[in-house]
Amino acid sequence: MEIEIKQMDQTGNGIGFIDNKIVFVSKAITGDIVDIQIDENKKNYSKAHINKIIKSSDKRINSLCPFFDKCGGCQLFNMSYDDSLEYKKDRILNILKPLNIDPFIEIISNKEKYNYRNKIELKIKDFKIGFYENNSNNLIEINNCLITKKAINNFLDELKLMNIKNGEVTIRCNYNDELLIIINTQDKLIIKDDYSSYKVVGIILNNKTVYGENHFMEHINDYYFNVSYDSFFQINNYINSELFKIIEDNVKGKKVLDLYSGVGTLSIAASKTSDKVYGIEVVPNAILNSIQNAKMNSISNVDFLLGKVEDKISLIKDDIDTVIIDPPRRGLDSKTLQFILDNKYQNIIYISCEAQNLVKDLKELLKIYQVKKIYLLDMFSYTYHCESVTVLERR
Repeated sequence: MEIEIKQMDQTGNGIGFIDNKIVFVSKAITGDIVDIQIDENKKNYSKAHINKIIKSSDKRINSLCPFFDKCGGCQLFNMSYDDSLEYKKDRILNILKPLNIDPFIEIISNKEKYNYRNKIELKIKDFKIGFYENNSNNLIEINNCLITKKAINNFLDELKLMNIKNGEVTIRCNYNDELLIIINTQDKLIIKDDYSSYKVVGIILNNKTVYGENHFMEHINDYYFNVSYDSFFQINNYINSELFKIIEDNVKGKKVLDLYSGVGTLSIAASKTSDKVYGIEVVPNAILNSIQNAKMNSISNVDFLLGKVEDKISLIKDDIDTVIIDPPRRGLDSKTLQFILDNKYQNIIYISCEAQNLVKDLKELLKIYQVKKIYLLDMFSYTYHCESVTVLERR
């Protein structure tokens, strides 16, 4: 069945039409003419995959990743890097369109187009290591991930020797190519006495440290950070360094509140241009990391609170004028959002990895705030995911 791809959707699928019915075609890009196979037929739409490319879009390139056609991890390896950035900018603008704003968007591109991810989450099934196929639970076995740091890829062969039949493995890598291996499985593992040749700092099995330490040191700009295996840290060190600069440039207040503060990275960045910073974080290890990180970087004007943001935000009685928000993918909970609206803080810096949920929160925030600027950071190159920073000011 032949179809022409007219545009792309928010998750990197091509969009075409058959008898006025919308068809989402995986791995297709605007301008392609393709023969397709329907995988799912619904009343208002269909999902399909490409059988054959009849005519390639002028934007289409050959993917450098040998697993791209089946792996569900990346969606944009079939277009140039510059075209992928243009797609992301259009994606953000389309999502923002219902808000009737016309913001200036500054694009921060990725210095390292490949081997930039400092964290990888793998599935293991019947001793095979890899990722799930697009829209399925079918495991695609891999031996190298093009967007993941080389030190992580180098460990994959060694991972096969650990006797994991079924489970999940997360590998984290720092600036010095040191590794933390986090394993969840019921299998009895084979763990060697020495992994120093791979610079493995620690192995954590089912949340218990069985080799080395459960944390490592990370270095961004002029700062060092102690990061535990279960603490959040941005997956792209270069873009993270650019994010620090954005925070430093846009923190205008003397008193700053950092919500969902993780290991304290943005709190510490904000401390450089403010008098006082308060961070709130729910993960205990992250709070311990935050306190250690402030001391390690000789930062004395930051305090951290352990707990859910919605429960602890009301405890900050200081005269806050700037709020940094870096919430989970789902965005702000209703209680926290209402508290922010009630307190009418002067400035907000909202970091988001999910633009759809950002718009949900902005609909409410725009009642008393105006958007001054939006940064698009290419944190997740060659995927449809977008990291954005929206700078708001009270009207």
